[in-house]
Amino acid sequence: MVLTSWEFRWGAWGSTILLLAACVPLAYYLLAIVAALRFFLRERRKTLGAYMPPVSILKPVRGVDFASYENYASFCRQDYPEYEILFCVNDLDDPAVLPIRNLMSEYPRRSIRLLSGAPQLGSNRKVNNLALLAREAKYELLAQSDGDVRVSSNYLRELAAPFEHAQTGVVSCFYRGVSQPNLWAQIEALGAATDFSAGVLVADWMEGVTFALGASVATTKTWLARIGGYEALANVLADDYEIGNRVGKAGGRVMVSREVVSTMYPALTFKRFWEHQSRWARTVRLCRPASYIGLLFTHGLPWAVAGALLSRSAFGALLILVAYLVLRLAVAWTVGVWGLRDQTARRKLWLVPLRDALHFAVWVASFFSNRITWGEAKFHLTSSGEMVALVPPATEKGRKKA
Repeated sequence: MVLTSWEFRWGAWGSTILLLAACVPLAYYLLAIVAALRFFLRERRKTLGAYMPPVSILKPVRGVDFASYENYASFCRQDYPEYEILFCVNDLDDPAVLPIRNLMSEYPRRSIRLLSGAPQLGSNRKVNNLALLAREAKYELLAQSDGDVRVSSNYLRELAAPFEHAQTGVVSCFYRGVSQPNLWAQIEALGAATDFSAGVLVADWMEGVTFALGASVATTKTWLARIGGYEALANVLADDYEIGNRVGKAGGRVMVSREVVSTMYPALTFKRFWEHQSRWARTVRLCRPASYIGLLFTHGLPWAVAGALLSRSAFGALLILVAYLVLRLAVAWTVGVWGLRDQTARRKLWLVPLRDALHFAVWVASFFSNRITWGEAKFHLTSSGEMVALVPPATEKGRKKA
C-alpha cells in the first residue's frame, strides 16, 4: 500500500500531537509539586488564632471497623474548652452502639449523646442522620465527620479558628490513610494521598476550592440554613461536595485546613475495591463533568505508554517512561509523604504505578454506567447527582405476589 503525501503528513503530525499530549501529565505533575510546596510551607508558618467558640461534633455512624473505638475516642481528647459529640445510628441494634456506650463510660465528663431513628428525608441515610444531629446540636458551629475518622488533639482548634471571620462558610480537611495489611486497602489509601489530594492542591492554587472534602467538614447553622439545611441534600450522594459548592455559591468562603485527619482503610476484596472506586468516580463525573473529562490529561501512565510506543527511538521511549516515573513518584512523595505525612504512602510508594493503571481503568469504566453500590444497596445516579434506589428483582417479584 502506497501512502499519499497528505496521509504521510497527517500521520507525522498525528504522532507529534500525541507525543505532545503525552507531556501534558508531566507538566501537571510539576504543577502539583509546586502547589503542594506552596500550600504546606505557607500553612505551617501560620500561628493558630485564639478563637474557640463551642462546637457540636456530628457523627453519623454505621457498623464498626478495625479501629472504631480509637477513632471515636480521639474526639474525646480535644484540647478545647467546650464541645459536644453527637452520634447517630440507623437503629440501636447497630454494632457501633456498644463502643459508643463504652466511650460514654470512659469519658463521663464529655458531653456525648447517642441518637437514632432519623426521619427518612431522602435516599442518603447518612444525610438523614446528619439532619437529625444538626437539629439536636446545641451550638452554632458544626463539625461533621465519618465514623472511620481519627483526629489529633488540636483538631477542633484548627477547624474553628477560621470561623472568626463571618465570611468563612466551610472548612474541610485533607486526610491520610491508616490501612490494614491488604493490597486493595493500601491502593485506596495511596490514591487519596498521592492523587486526589494533589488535584485538590492544584485546584486550590488555580481557582480556589469550591467543594468540601468529606472526611471532616465544618460549617455553621447559619450557613447551612442558607442552602436549605441537610434536608436539601437528602437525595444526593456527594453531600460533602454539595455543602462546599452550595455555600460557596451563597457567598461563603470555602477553604481547606492545614489540619490533616486520618481515615481507616479496612481490608477489601477486589470486588469491593472496584465498587468503591467506581462509586467515587461516577459521583465526581456527575458533579464536575468538564473537570472529570479533563482528568484524562492527569493520567500519566497511559500517556507515557502511548508516547513510548509512538517514539521513533528506544532512547525516546525510555526517556518518556522514566520522566513519568520520576515525576509521578515526586508528586506522591511531596504530597503524600512530606505534605500529609501519610505512612501508607511512605511505605508503599512503589505501588503508585499499579494504582495509576487501576485508576485509569476505573476512569474509563465510569462513563458506561450511572449505577453504584453503597454497602449492600444499589442506586442509580441521576444527571444532577441524586440517588435513586434500585429495587432488587427478587424484592419486586415478592411485592407483585403480595
